[in-house]
Amino acid sequence: MPRDAFDRTIDYLRISVMDRCNFRCTYCMPLEGLRFLPTEELLTAREIQTVVEAAVDVGFRKFRITGGEPTLRRDLVEIVGRIRSVSGVGEIAMTTNGVLLPELAAPLVEAGLDRVNIHLDTLDPQRLRQVMRLGDLDRIRSGIEAAESNGLTPIKLNTVVVRGGNDEDVSGLARLTIDRGWHVRFIELMPLGGGENADYARDHYVSNDEVKARLESEIGPLLEVPPTHPSDESRNHRFAGADGVVGFISPVSAPFCGACNRMRLSADGRFLLCLLREDERDVRGALRGGGGIEVVREALRKAVAAKPIGHELSEGRSIRTRRMHQVGG
Repeated sequence: MPRDAFDRTIDYLRISVMDRCNFRCTYCMPLEGLRFLPTEELLTAREIQTVVEAAVDVGFRKFRITGGEPTLRRDLVEIVGRIRSVSGVGEIAMTTNGVLLPELAAPLVEAGLDRVNIHLDTLDPQRLRQVMRLGDLDRIRSGIEAAESNGLTPIKLNTVVVRGGNDEDVSGLARLTIDRGWHVRFIELMPLGGGENADYARDHYVSNDEVKARLESEIGPLLEVPPTHPSDESRNHRFAGADGVVGFISPVSAPFCGACNRMRLSADGRFLLCLLREDERDVRGALRGGGGIEVVREALRKAVAAKPIGHELSEGRSIRTRRMHQVGG
């Protein structure tokens, strides 16, 4: 297994396949003025497979497909199948808003996808349209049902908490875990993207301590669940007698950098050493410059060796100029 300079095992690669999205969440993307990568600048399915082959050779075992919204990628099923074909690949998961899963869940499972995380910020249809804007609650629910019926479990719902947007709705989401074996995870807003985007994040930030206090006040005590893996970014809890799990991902108030095991590959083919730093390493250029798996393998080894120990959010500023949809989350 690859180990970085701080003796962390780095064995989890998050692969962004698309910077486009069919939502426009207030904290992620403006409604207008966006420019997306042209198709020729995206890594191809074959190039992604080469990166995965190199990653497995280095010691990576877990892979997650992200976006933007990955289900907008027309060759997504092929990408999943190519990743699954690589000997040594363990879990393949995907983060999605879920609206295209009714059509895609079955072929994705057949191709080799194991599990999904689905983005859902509120159960209130009106506030969902305010926060997630182009999102539609009925379509997201249909996507969750499709994922569950096709075995993409355990279902994990990701909720970004926004003050004045959905912070009063967290209890409704947490109650879903009482009689379902789902994971509902509350994520602190991060100042990504610079400028107005970072200002919005700072102005609408809600700490997970506040979220947890609200849940315990409105529902009842949360009992801590021991982590299943030391690098799990979610601090998990459970209501007494509940089937599911309530998780708190707190990159701002309680950074988990010391146990980080992740590397990211952006849709335009760059290794991102940390979500909350600008450090990147170009791999697309190496691939298209005639380099094969050996070049990618060496680039990944160097990226792991250069991975920093922590981010700088404590300084209260935006760390990365690219928005979340551009880096893969």
